[in-house]
Amino acid sequence: MSSIINTKIKPFKATAFHQGKFVPVTEQDLAGKWSVVVFYPADFTFVCPTELGDLADFYAKFQEIGVEVYSVSTDTHFTHKAWHDASETIKKISYPMVADPTGTITRNFGVMIEEEGLALRGTFVINPEGEIKVAEIHDLGIGRSASELFRKVQAAQYVANHDGEVCPAKWTPGEATLAPSLDLVGKI
Repeated sequence: MSSIINTKIKPFKATAFHQGKFVPVTEQDLAGKWSVVVFYPADFTFVCPTELGDLADFYAKFQEIGVEVYSVSTDTHFTHKAWHDASETIKKISYPMVADPTGTITRNFGVMIEEEGLALRGTFVINPEGEIKVAEIHDLGIGRSASELFRKVQAAQYVANHDGEVCPAKWTPGEATLAPSLDLVGKI
């Protein structure tokens, strides 16, 4: 498996359930801003609503730093709406819930479980140029944390705006970064 880090996202067309409406979504909607694409296996399941609810709780923070969030599953946009109407947790979601019933987007990001027609738990941070800067894939039983994803997005944005600097483990804004150099080798 080759890495998709720093590759451009592939073209796609989809329909999302967003703020009570069905809306078209393409790769062009991600252009010009930071985006997070979160794949999950299926609506009306168990771990998925805990993750998506956590992401909904952080959505305003993502928006404050100029990031749009998209959740994606191989369900239809009709199923997304039905889940939104049925679940108090999913009702909190105000980011687009993208439908990928053909699996095109899921395959483009390399997270399709072909035998099941479902997505693995994939998380991708995409820069304004459409390049994937963070890619993380979990097995179905392992939930993700919106707070850690938020920190990773902040680090990706910082590195993009500060040439020659890198963010160490657990870095948060305001903390020291590193400037890789020959003088730093072996000193950490």
